[in-house]
Amino acid sequence: MIRLGELMMILELHRQGLTITAIARRTGRDAKTVRKYIERGIEAPAYGPRSVGRPSKLAPFRDFLTERITTFPELSAARLTREIRELGYTGAYTAVKRYLAAIRPEGQPKPYEVRFETPPGVQAQVDFARFVVEFADEPGVSRIVWLFSLVLGHSRFLFARYVLHQDLQTLLRCHMQAFDMLGGVPLEILYDRMKTAVTGEDGSGYIIYNRVQPSPRQHENHLSHHLT
Repeated sequence: MIRLGELMMILELHRQGLTITAIARRTGRDAKTVRKYIERGIEAPAYGPRSVGRPSKLAPFRDFLTERITTFPELSAARLTREIRELGYTGAYTAVKRYLAAIRPEGQPKPYEVRFETPPGVQAQVDFARFVVEFADEPGVSRIVWLFSLVLGHSRFLFARYVLHQDLQTLLRCHMQAFDMLGGVPLEILYDRMKTAVTGEDGSGYIIYNRVQPSPRQHENHLSHHLT
């Protein structure tokens, strides 16, 4: 039995595209153990009594997925998972992947995703992942926690922290912690239309980012050098 934090890390690394072998090497776990927990499709373990016959989290979205994969069979599981998360899905990516494998039309080309490579220190990607969990001291009570992740584009090194909020102050604090661990900052950071970072679009359709005015004294050490 692995701990909640380690399980969430394994799932997040898998969501970022790392192989089973790479995840096992990163976490120090056996590859068979890593594969087992990924295939289970568990986003986070629940503690305390669980109700019998709990409906699948994916059930309300199956018609949507069937329609999308029938119309566009080349769509990947990762893409469709992002789409239904925007509609309220809180289940596991692997559950979506298994369902799509069962309903994808025969003879259709399998989807592929091209990994975009960048030189060392140039680029990182930041995202929040949403998890619904039950804590041991609150059996039967569901809580939402967020996994902040910053992934370096070249090495795929992952910095992650579990937080209770997705607000701007939490986002900034997580960035500073990541920069402390990395010893510098990448030249650019990508955000996948995160509401905390993106405020909307202008009349021409260009993205408007949240303007932050950090204290120079507070962050000058982080901004004074870049990763190499």
